[in-house]
Amino acid sequence: MTRRVKIAASLMCDAFRHLEASLREMEEGGVDLIHVDVMDGAFVPNFTLGPDITRAVKGMTSIPIDVHLMSVSPERHLDTFLACGLEYFSIHQETCWPLTRSIMRIKEAGVKAGVALSPATPVSTLEQLLPELDFVLLMTVEPGYAGQKLLPFAFQKIAAMRAMADRLNPALEIEADGNVSFEYAPKMVDAGADMLVAGSSSVFKKGLTVQQGARQLRQVCES
Repeated sequence: MTRRVKIAASLMCDAFRHLEASLREMEEGGVDLIHVDVMDGAFVPNFTLGPDITRAVKGMTSIPIDVHLMSVSPERHLDTFLACGLEYFSIHQETCWPLTRSIMRIKEAGVKAGVALSPATPVSTLEQLLPELDFVLLMTVEPGYAGQKLLPFAFQKIAAMRAMADRLNPALEIEADGNVSFEYAPKMVDAGADMLVAGSSSVFKKGLTVQQGARQLRQVCES
């Protein structure tokens, strides 16, 4: 593997007690994106983060912000998050109507537009829209909680998305989210992932500093 992989540190896995110091460690560790998981307590049972923390983080670091909106009717919240100064923004195919119009709104704002797919949603559902997307986020665990086991078909789904992207949108970035461990991350990259959402299995792994986790993850993916 010779290409550079983007590491997105999952903010929901941070302790938050020393957020600014943690962000400095992410910068020193070479983290490429801050991944903000926004959960509404309806589409997924968990309830996390929001525009206030997104704006606060944006003011603390130069690392680009990657918002993953797990919400029913996400089209209602587009402008709120687009005003936060983010660089990547993904919404779920399963909850958004009209999806195409929402993607166009994100792109018009100069933000990279992505669609997130839950594990059971086939990649084929994005075939018509794929040429318009900047990236696709593939959940390799069920959305909603950290610390889950990797689903057995994760690598196959990443590979299927890569094959379809190579045919319809070669510039598309594929983001893998869920149990991005030191063991599984290289296999995700081999399958075609370009971006890895790193949480408690790597960047925020117990026994390592954030800086150590980020550097180790990059080493195993790019060696």
